Amino acid sequence: MNVHSTINKEVFVPHDERMLVAVEVWRRKRKRMSFLPAGPKGNYATFICLSVTNTRPHQLLITKVKKFGGVSSFTRRSQWTVEQLRQVNGINPNKDSPEFDLIFDNTVDQWVASSSAEKCIFVQILYHACQTYSEGKTGTLGKVGKRKSYVLPKQTEFINCQSKLTGDASTVNLVIYRCKAFLNRIKNVMVAKQRRTPGNQSMHRKYRSLQVFQKMNMALGERGERLTRAEDKTIELMHTAQQFADTLATPLKHYDR
Repeated sequence: MNVHSTINKEVFVPHDERMLVAVEVWRRKRKRMSFLPAGPKGNYATFICLSVTNTRPHQLLITKVKKFGGVSSFTRRSQWTVEQLRQVNGINPNKDSPEFDLIFDNTVDQWVASSSAEKCIFVQILYHACQTYSEGKTGTLGKVGKRKSYVLPKQTEFINCQSKLTGDASTVNLVIYRCKAFLNRIKNVMVAKQRRTPGNQSMHRKYRSLQVFQKMNMALGERGERLTRAEDKTIELMHTAQQFADTLATPLKHYDR
C-alpha cells in the first residue's frame, strides 16, 4: 500500500471522507515550534490533503497531515473548509515549480512540494474540485433562492498558476504530471538504495540510473509538450468552428423570416 492510500485509510475513511489528492510539502519559511525536535527539517513529514465528505451536503476540505519519526501512523493536525481558502498562489505562471502558497482566512502557508509534478497535480485537482463544488453549491442555493434571498458562496482565487493547470487541456497534462511524479518517486527509491551500497560499483550504477531517468524525463516532457500543443490546437479549431457556425446562423434566421 502506497503512502497516499495509507493516509486515506488511516485519516479520512474513519471520518467518512474520501481523499482526492495529497502532496508532501516543506515550509519555505520554517516556523519554529517548541514541541518539535531540533534539526534542519525536524523529524516529521507533512502532507497537504484534499478530501470530500461522503455524506450530503458534501463538504470539500483541506487537511494538514503529519507523520512523526518513530511513529507508524499519520496524524490529522489542522483542517479547513474550502470556503476558508481565499487564495491559491502558484508563484510562477511561466514554468513548472514546486513552490505554492495557500491563503486561508486566518493563516498563510508557504510550501515547497516534493517535486514540481506533485505540486502541479495537487493544484490542478484542487482547482477543478473547487469549480465543481462551487457550481454544485450555486445550483443548490439557486433552488432555495426562489423562496428567500441568499448569498452566493465565495470562490477561491487562483493566481500565478499555469494556464495548463486550469485550462481545457488539463486532462492530458494531469496524465503527464502523474507519470513524472511516478518516475521521480522511483528515482528517489533507487538512489536511496544505492547510497546504502558501498563501493565504486554502486557509484557507477547510480550514475547510469540517473542518466536513464534523465532521458526518460526528457522524452516524457517532449511528448507532453507535443500532446498539449495538439490539444490546444484542437480546442482552438473547435472555437473557430463554433464562431463560424454562429456567423452562418445569423443570416439564415433573417432568411427564414
